[in-house]
Amino acid sequence: MSTPPIQADLLVSGATLITMDAERRVIEDGALAIAGDRIVAVGKREALMQQVSARETVDGRRFVLTPGFVDGHIHITGDPITRGFARGAPEDSWSDKLQRWVIPIFRAQTAEDERIAAQLAALSTIRYGATTFVEAGTVIQLDAVMDGLAETGIRGRVGQWVEGRAYSPADDQAAVSAAAIGLLEDEVERYPDHGADSRLAAWPLLVGHSTNSDDVWRAAKALADQHGLRVSAHMSPRSGDPEWFLAKYKRRPLEHLADIGVLGESVMLTHLADIDESEFELLVESGAGAILCPHAALQGGFGIAHIGRFPEMLERGVNLMLGTDGLAADILASGRLMASLFRDARRDQDLIPATTILEMATLNAARALGWSSFIGSLEVGKKADFVLHDTDLPEWGQVFDAVGQLALSAPSSGVHSVWIDGVRVLEAGRATLIDEPKLLADARQAGRAVIARTQLPNRTPWPVT
Repeated sequence: MSTPPIQADLLVSGATLITMDAERRVIEDGALAIAGDRIVAVGKREALMQQVSARETVDGRRFVLTPGFVDGHIHITGDPITRGFARGAPEDSWSDKLQRWVIPIFRAQTAEDERIAAQLAALSTIRYGATTFVEAGTVIQLDAVMDGLAETGIRGRVGQWVEGRAYSPADDQAAVSAAAIGLLEDEVERYPDHGADSRLAAWPLLVGHSTNSDDVWRAAKALADQHGLRVSAHMSPRSGDPEWFLAKYKRRPLEHLADIGVLGESVMLTHLADIDESEFELLVESGAGAILCPHAALQGGFGIAHIGRFPEMLERGVNLMLGTDGLAADILASGRLMASLFRDARRDQDLIPATTILEMATLNAARALGWSSFIGSLEVGKKADFVLHDTDLPEWGQVFDAVGQLALSAPSSGVHSVWIDGVRVLEAGRATLIDEPKLLADARQAGRAVIARTQLPNRTPWPVT
């Protein structure tokens, strides 16, 4: 008795598959079949051509096919429509740049501005092969952002801007905390996360640093644990955070988070450049995730080449993810930068190999998000989030080692097509679900209007005539 064929909506045939499965199989002349939003078959082309009955077949012979990548930390509002505008002057301190330039630009955006910015960020993210992102917790107009993101097809988790710390002694800390906690509870209720069934949802994301009280941290952690979510926050990019925590609590940031019971698997912390040995051990023991944004670290002068413990995090099993921070949309470029940086700093040319870069962008990220069961690899039953990388480019040449070439030298322009939830959201480098030319035009106009409202001067390094 013959076995009935596997029914599929799409069969990608002839590609080289980097599966990221438990055996880390790379399948040359492979094929991938999807039905609805799930992968239903993975294997050699010849076998799947006989086993699968597909409504559509895509010729994948010139492509390397990978799972979709994950951007673990990105500001999807504020930056995308004003990226080219300089924040402050060289003589301004980091704090001044933040308070007098960066935050006013975020605050000056309307709901429509943030909607446009979010769509622009999503398009940039998809174009570089990332199908999933975690937002940095700096969205102000949450409804508009969620509406805009839904049109792009991207998978993401977003959080409204929450600051639950009373900055003035005259403020009522209990009332400030209660308002922040109420906001967290409201967004999680309005945009619930049903795991694999939710492309977009809200998480209790915190700005981090010193912006929230202990009560807000505890509430965010409790919400995450109750609903199977994650808390993400900035922490310790430079010495300012440790100095603040030492002055207020007589202990460093991660020591304090551990002491109040909020350091655990449902917490992910971004930057973590300036942590000491005690904090490092707490990070390892707690199971908390770490997110490194190499471009932001280097541009910000965090000193990670000298004090960063990220290779050690990988060695000790910390779920280390990559993030772009909105400064660089290319998540693989972030991995390459990290690898090159620490190879040079440690004088070890074999440190952080190509395999580790791809693991950070897929499996590590899926594990940190609690999503190992449905993203991160090309396996039957997982979400149909995948990318076709075009090798018909001079930078590829002959494909001898798909993993090494993709992770270390493939051009950013090589992302040809992207599927999310079984839907092709990028084809031949162009968005399929949104009007890309209109979005770009709207973004330029919105960016000019935002800067005009802030009345901040446009400081360029050389005179523009």
